[in-house]
Amino acid sequence: MMSMKRNKEKKTFAESLLGGFVMFIRISPMLAALFLLIGLFETFVTPKTLTALFGHGPLVDMAIGVGAGTVATGQPIISYILGGDLLRNGVSLYAVSAFILSWVTLGITQLPLEWSLFGARFTLTRNLLSLVFAFVTAWLTTVSAEMFS
Repeated sequence: MMSMKRNKEKKTFAESLLGGFVMFIRISPMLAALFLLIGLFETFVTPKTLTALFGHGPLVDMAIGVGAGTVATGQPIISYILGGDLLRNGVSLYAVSAFILSWVTLGITQLPLEWSLFGARFTLTRNLLSLVFAFVTAWLTTVSAEMFS
């Protein structure tokens, strides 16, 4: 009885290991694209460019962050990596929080599909609420970070 349990555990471990390897192979192109994108970002978007674009106050920074996040496409995990890079380059937490939130919750590219699946009323309501809460949550994130640091 005990050997059957061990055999099953070995099989489960082997299946899990194989599944993890297959998943790694599947996301490898996305990881390569991410590294390429970060390299391009660091080459063409200099700290001077970011300083000129951001740094005009919390509301303007949040608006720019929401706008950039809304039109951005890709896996949400990429937004966290880009957000960290933006923070390291001196972009405010207001802008980065708004960018990440809008990347994950808003999206111009998904709008037609969402509209056709859920209807106009639901799509517009969800996106308007997501827009408002992107600003509110970015502000609360920054205020709480400042309060607890």
